[in-house]
Amino acid sequence: MTYCVALWVDEGIVFASDTRTNAGVDYVTSYRKLHVFRPADDRVFVILAAGSLATTRELIDQIGRDLSDAPNSPNGESLLTVRYVFEAASYVGRISRQIQEKHGPALARTGASGGVSLIVGGQIAGREPELLMIYPQGNYIGASVETPYLQLGEAKYGKPILDRLARRSHSLPEAARLALVSLDATVRSNVTVGAPFDFALYRGGSLQLPESVRIEQDSPYYQRTRDYWQAGISEIFGRLEPFPIGV
Repeated sequence: MTYCVALWVDEGIVFASDTRTNAGVDYVTSYRKLHVFRPADDRVFVILAAGSLATTRELIDQIGRDLSDAPNSPNGESLLTVRYVFEAASYVGRISRQIQEKHGPALARTGASGGVSLIVGGQIAGREPELLMIYPQGNYIGASVETPYLQLGEAKYGKPILDRLARRSHSLPEAARLALVSLDATVRSNVTVGAPFDFALYRGGSLQLPESVRIEQDSPYYQRTRDYWQAGISEIFGRLEPFPIGV
C-alpha cells in the first residue's frame, strides 16, 4: 500500500510519500511515488501516486513522451502547453483513465485493479500555486483554506494529526515536519507503509525545482522526531485530569 500527503501553506507546498509497495513475511519492495516535472522556466509540477504501479509507470512515461514531442507537435497537449495547474490535473487524469480503460478487460479477467489516485501540485508563472487530487475516474478536487492538505492511500492513520494541526500559516519546514509525523503515525499502525520517505518542498513564486529530501528509516533526525513526539504525547496524557469514576 501507500501513504502520500501534500500540505498547501502560505509559503508554498510540501509533498511527501512513503516508498513501500508490498509487505509480507518475506517480501518488501520500494518504489518512488513522488515525481517532479519542470518542463520550462515558467512552470513546476509535482505528482504523487497511489495505486497500480504499472498504471503509474505508464502514466509517467506518457507525460514524459508528450513533453519530448511537444516542440514538434504544436497542437498536442502536455505539461508544457497547459495554462493552469487545474488543466494539468485534467490532462493527467485523462491519461490515467485512458490507461486504465486500455488494460481494464485484461486486468478484470485476473481480478486485478489498474486504478490509481494522484495528487498534482505546482505553479505556472502569473498564477497562484495549486494543489489538486485526481480520482481514478479522472476527475479532481482541490485543497482549500479550511482543509489545506490532501492524502492518498492509507490516509486514516495520519489524518487526525493533520486535522488538529495543519494550518496555512505554517512555514515550509513546519509543514514538512507535520507531514513526517503524519507518515510516522501511519507506519506505526500499518505495516504496508514504510520508509524511506521522499519529500519535495516547493516555495511559491520561485518556479524552481523543489528542494528534495529522502529520509531513511535509520535517519537520526527521523529517530529523534519519533522519540520526541512519543515522549510529548505520553507527557500530555499523564497531565490530563483523572477520569471521574463514580461522579
